[in-house]
Amino acid sequence: MSKKIFIGTDSGATTTKIAAVWENGEPVSTKLLQRPTNSEKGRDAVISGWIASITEFLTQNQLEWTQVQGVGLAIPGPYERYGVFGKTPNLPASFSGWNVHSDFSAALAKQAGRKLPLSVGNDGNYGGVAEARLARGDTKATVMMLMPGSGLGCAFVGADGLALEGDTLAGLETGHAAAPLHLLGVKPFTCGCGRDWGCYEAYTTISGLPQLLAEKIQKYPDHELAKSTATPKEKALSLRSRAQKSDPLAVEIFDFQARVMGLMVADLVMTLDPAIVVIGGGLMDHEVTTNEFRERYLRIIRETATPYLWPQQRDTIKIVPAVLGDLSQAIGAGLVALYQSRS
Repeated sequence: MSKKIFIGTDSGATTTKIAAVWENGEPVSTKLLQRPTNSEKGRDAVISGWIASITEFLTQNQLEWTQVQGVGLAIPGPYERYGVFGKTPNLPASFSGWNVHSDFSAALAKQAGRKLPLSVGNDGNYGGVAEARLARGDTKATVMMLMPGSGLGCAFVGADGLALEGDTLAGLETGHAAAPLHLLGVKPFTCGCGRDWGCYEAYTTISGLPQLLAEKIQKYPDHELAKSTATPKEKALSLRSRAQKSDPLAVEIFDFQARVMGLMVADLVMTLDPAIVVIGGGLMDHEVTTNEFRERYLRIIRETATPYLWPQQRDTIKIVPAVLGDLSQAIGAGLVALYQSRS
């Protein structure tokens, strides 16, 4: 009898990634299959692309549609209701109100010749599910994952291996909670969400880097970036490589971001009491950051968080780097499909 698999589809506005897991939760492959989402071409093009990409993945791994027992779809929020897009910043306006669960389910059934269970959820939550499985090993430990990148993804994975979603599917949108600005000595930065209270995301991610650079560069009037004619975004995107060359301004900026992350970790550990905190995102990517950079960032997070925790938490909490990189959300989507097939 052919081995059963569960497909994971991770779809952003620009690219879609495909993965799959076996019945024991192990990935079918760690080779990334990534294809254009084609969101600019409309809903039908996106659905067709997902089906074609899954078929390509199956062919590459000598698998067949008959082996597929379920599918998970990781997509950005917010949602109007389960499986229905809300107004999402990076997707066409026509996607708002799209019942992607219904349309993708129909396309899957047509391709497979039978109805396939489909799980749809937040891409950050699904990434947390995949990283939690590795971080917790054979235990039932709860896991928090924070993923600073363009924005700040957050997930809390319970003992059942699934992420907390909340009643309106907006659980753990903690990147848009208020940072303790009195401890940081900065003004409230603007955030893409529209809130004016100083969202954590604005101080920890690429989206907030131009504002942070404008604030910090005042101490460095002779710095190359102070005289540069590059755009604020271009200047901000140069900071990661500069920090790894010991540029004082860039180092100060990422140290500040790590400190904010540390305060956020303390906030969430006090609230949810996880055993493990996983830090993901581009700053933990082995291909673009050095060991020294990653270790410094994690150390500052730990040192900042620890004084605010209860004594028993200080002794037991683990803060570790993510390991799956770009595969996490697709693998997590496959795992959610697997876990939900067991319930």
